[in-house]
Amino acid sequence: MNSIIYKSLELFIIFILIPVSFAINYPISIKLGIGVLGLVYITYIVLKVEHLKFSVSRHLNWRCFWVSTFIKFIVIALITTLYVWITDVSALFSVVINKPIHWLVFVFIYTVFSVYPQELIYRTFFFKRYQNLFKSDLLFIFINAILFALAHLFFRSALVLVLTCVGGFLFAFTYNKTKSLLLVSIEHALYGSWLFTVGMGAMLGFPV
Repeated sequence: MNSIIYKSLELFIIFILIPVSFAINYPISIKLGIGVLGLVYITYIVLKVEHLKFSVSRHLNWRCFWVSTFIKFIVIALITTLYVWITDVSALFSVVINKPIHWLVFVFIYTVFSVYPQELIYRTFFFKRYQNLFKSDLLFIFINAILFALAHLFFRSALVLVLTCVGGFLFAFTYNKTKSLLLVSIEHALYGSWLFTVGMGAMLGFPV
């Protein structure tokens, strides 16, 4: 299970073949079955093969993380606010203003059931499992970002692919620097929740 050939085939099936197949029209029950089997397999690899331990390091540089994340957040907030104002001003902050409870519930569900699993798979699992297949960290991060965007192909939206690719780069750089699932999950949740807050939920296929 740790040979280069096995890992390469595994990467292709989990991160390319399956996401692309989800963009094709076939019964949702089959897609759910594939997803569950994939999750069970990844869990087995994480626990039994890679022996990953889930603990929060006491040596995290929280100050550096928050400063860099705040700077990136401000840039993202300015660009996305301008984008919504230009493309659909009626959507600007509409959910948080008109449906505050709905907004709170979405942010919680999104963080716990979407962000954390994505970061566990695309950062913790992916980096531990495949980083030694690449000699260049930049190439590895590029591949990770592209595959992260590919996972959102089923939305069939160019905007979603662009945003998730940019997010993939940001999250990959953060994880490569910190090796922290907690920090990268916080960053992911912050940016994703902001997109919903600013009014891009409908554009990105979020339930609004």
